[in-house]
Amino acid sequence: MKELRGVLTAMATPFDESGAVDNDGARRLAAHLLEHGSHGLVVGGTTGECPTLTDGETVEMLRAVRKEVGDETLLVCGTGTNDTRHSCELTKMAADASADASLVVVPYYNKPNPAGIRAHFETVAAAVPDLPMIMYNIPSRVIVNADTALLGDLAAVDNIVAVKQANDDELGPIEGLAILAGNDNTYLRVLEFGGAGVISVASHVVGDRMRAMWDAAQDNDLNRAREIDAEVTPIYQGLSVTTNPIPLKAALEMLGLAPDRLRLPLVSADPEQRAAVRTALEGIGLSLVAG
Repeated sequence: MKELRGVLTAMATPFDESGAVDNDGARRLAAHLLEHGSHGLVVGGTTGECPTLTDGETVEMLRAVRKEVGDETLLVCGTGTNDTRHSCELTKMAADASADASLVVVPYYNKPNPAGIRAHFETVAAAVPDLPMIMYNIPSRVIVNADTALLGDLAAVDNIVAVKQANDDELGPIEGLAILAGNDNTYLRVLEFGGAGVISVASHVVGDRMRAMWDAAQDNDLNRAREIDAEVTPIYQGLSVTTNPIPLKAALEMLGLAPDRLRLPLVSADPEQRAAVRTALEGIGLSLVAG
């Protein structure tokens, strides 16, 4: 099993002028991210606008990115939905398409109780027992929270190995699980308690610095990691001025990395939001190719 550690970028999904997934653009973006600090990539996650992707689009993009990055690079695929049966099917498809791990979110909208959350993760894990799973706890989007006791219990399942923790109030070690920061602004906290790293949005634009934070922490130089975190905090803020990935798509266009195209119901940043993104990028010395 490849290590689920370091800077894992939750890749944006490029779209072409017709609104179709641009797999060539995804390959270019993947190559850029790996050249600029990412240890691995997450395809088809929330940042990749997974609610609007068909299973076929997700798997085709995964295959395209794998072809670009080779067999040695860690590729995680978002396969979680609010339908356990569908999640099992998509996880099987991702495994067949060479994913190294799945990212499975706590089911949204239907608001399962803790027993239902447990059964969901256990069932999806059992559907592909050889594929490692990262659970994704993000109550701000799914309404319900998988508390640390429940997550810890699920560590007993052999192929449930990590959690992307986006509940900042419960961020901390959990025995038996690798902890990945689910928000960029908690990456430093994870490094401070010896966690596994981050599934990051900001690494699209400051990947080298996110990697430098990781390297500093591995060298036991947390003061240096804190310095870098302070330097890039304006980027965390700029990419949070409205719903992710709206600000990110604006930033990628400004940097010449991908067009600012989203699928409804997400729409492009308005002028005020774009100005905040631009200020953040320029504030840390990034050169823009678009306004």
